[in-house]
Amino acid sequence: MDFRIPKVMGIINVTPDSFYSGSRTPGDSEILGRVLQLKEEGADILDLGGYSSRPGAEDVSAEEEYSRLARGLEIVRREWDDVPVSIDTFRACVARRCVEEWGVDIINDISGGTLDPAMWETVADLRVAYVLMHMRGTPATMQELTDYADVTAEVITDLSRKVYELRGLGVNDIIIDPGFGFAKTASQNFRLLNELGEFCRMGMPVLAGISRKSMIWRTLGITPEESYEGTVALDAIAVDRGADILRVHDVRAARQTVELLSRLG
Repeated sequence: MDFRIPKVMGIINVTPDSFYSGSRTPGDSEILGRVLQLKEEGADILDLGGYSSRPGAEDVSAEEEYSRLARGLEIVRREWDDVPVSIDTFRACVARRCVEEWGVDIINDISGGTLDPAMWETVADLRVAYVLMHMRGTPATMQELTDYADVTAEVITDLSRKVYELRGLGVNDIIIDPGFGFAKTASQNFRLLNELGEFCRMGMPVLAGISRKSMIWRTLGITPEESYEGTVALDAIAVDRGADILRVHDVRAARQTVELLSRLG
């Protein structure tokens, strides 16, 4: 991909319980509507998730997660076959089936390889792109693990070590994600956003996943459903700080943000 102009990754949550209700597409008709909407709005990449990572979300088996994803992937491949597709999963077995059976292009792993020790070798074997995100603990425990002396430096150090190990396994296409909202406080999230350019120095595409997250709605005292404007504002800052990919619920707004900022040169 050419990242001279940032790409927009549209979110499709094939789940009944994702934190933002507007992103939930549990049935075929909802999935179809979402796919057609993101196509019309001009998403560059689709990111499908079948397992909600919000604190308190119901745990689902690998088989159920794959079943949800397969339902979404069947519709995507039927309606928009040439769009690059990412799968949001931390399970190696789910990643393998989605790549081998549906031709998925990117594995988006919220755990950065910590929740399934087979993930990195699986990605290396499949030769697909890998989103390496920073997180501590699990979705259930991560918000208890926010003790950092220097959040930016420690996240970069952790990701750099993992990049070195991934390169040794033969994983060449790595996308860096600081993990906004995952084992970080609101103030730590804002510092990571302000210092996003430091991640760009790592020499790999940087993904910013800020859309409708609690750093917006809790800070403003609103709900995820009311955080559209705040998301647009912070996505603009992310692009200004060097983000190569915006992972968003609202693709049209993100596309417009990218287009306007690209005119600044």
